[in-house]
Amino acid sequence: MKNINSFITKIESKSNKKGALEGCTIAIKDNISTKGIRTTCGSAMLKDYVPPYDATVVAKIKAAGATIVGKTNMDEFGMGTTTETSYFGPTVNPHDESRVAGGSSGGSAAAVASGEAMFGLGTDTGGSIRCPAAFCGVVGIKPTYGLVSRYGLVAYANSLEQIGPIARTVEGAAKLLDVIAGEDVRDSTSSSDGRDTKYADCADGEIEGMTVGIPVELVNGIDKNVLDPFELSMSRLEERGGIIKEITIPSLEKAVAAYYVIAMSEASSNLARYDGVRYGISGGFGGDWNQMFSASRENGFGKEVKRRILLGTYALSAGYQDRYYAKAQRVKAWVRKEFENAFKGVDVVASPTMPVLPFKLGEGEKDPLKMYLSDSNTVPVNLAGLPAITVPAEWDKEEGPVGIQFIGARFQEKKLIRVGSAAER
Repeated sequence: MKNINSFITKIESKSNKKGALEGCTIAIKDNISTKGIRTTCGSAMLKDYVPPYDATVVAKIKAAGATIVGKTNMDEFGMGTTTETSYFGPTVNPHDESRVAGGSSGGSAAAVASGEAMFGLGTDTGGSIRCPAAFCGVVGIKPTYGLVSRYGLVAYANSLEQIGPIARTVEGAAKLLDVIAGEDVRDSTSSSDGRDTKYADCADGEIEGMTVGIPVELVNGIDKNVLDPFELSMSRLEERGGIIKEITIPSLEKAVAAYYVIAMSEASSNLARYDGVRYGISGGFGGDWNQMFSASRENGFGKEVKRRILLGTYALSAGYQDRYYAKAQRVKAWVRKEFENAFKGVDVVASPTMPVLPFKLGEGEKDPLKMYLSDSNTVPVNLAGLPAITVPAEWDKEEGPVGIQFIGARFQEKKLIRVGSAAER
């Protein structure tokens, strides 16, 4: 296999600690701070930035004895579905080098799928762990918002983004989740709920009597090459004692539009700090301050980041905030409420992780809107702050990997790990 460009910075930082991850190698997404190791966010703006501290999750994996093997490629500031917006070039799919690895955590998923690392850490704002895990044929967990500390994460949408594990098996992902989960006083969004759970112990495949709901909104219009493996997986869950039922969650049809208004608005605010003075590459010192800031952002940000900043600024501008941002927040609350109601009748919700097979390289450049719409099955989870897991389905080696997504109620990762381990068997 040629270089799939999964890493931005390769290292070998061995821990001298003994713990749950002793002897394990791990690849860390390049928007998670690592002391003394550059953290670029896949952007020219931060291409030389070296953090003076470790993110909480990095400190935890070091304490558990893991060996960090590198910082992985990603869509610039996490904005993308293909890892093609990275300043450092695209990561290609290890199963088919003509296709993308998914994004924005494409480097971490590809590194795990190719055997370059046993585990990966990614971040998920609207599917950025689950999409590349599905496209690369590995397991990814997006934890409940608040379960894993976000301290040290360079976030672009604070209310949506969560750090989570990527591994080749459900048990492996759960093992890493055991290490990184838990309350952190340095992160005001972290929670004490779920911190004492032994997630890896739940990877037993025992789902007798568990009810799995399939929302019609998340299977309508799905590519047949994705839907067929999904339906096969559901029938196998029935054989193992699961109960499959069709449900409806009408708010999901509005989720993509609401998500992008909120995410882009938060990006507009968060990325305002990158002006070449406080953070980021300098635009030089000639002319006035506005010219310097403009030059820094012109040279430091890529096209997709600029697009999202502009759209987010527009959504927050006077006269439009109520029309777009406030309405999107109401949809967010609606999605969360409808999921709460759904979980009164089912244990977990299931869907294909992505509605399509892995994209061909360059496909997203031609149609950005198509890329946004491909997040239809993943973004509702982030709007509602819920946990989700993606596991590989049986897939045609010529077509590419297909992922099955299971969604749980808040802090119900145990159920997801059980049903996920049943699905992977």
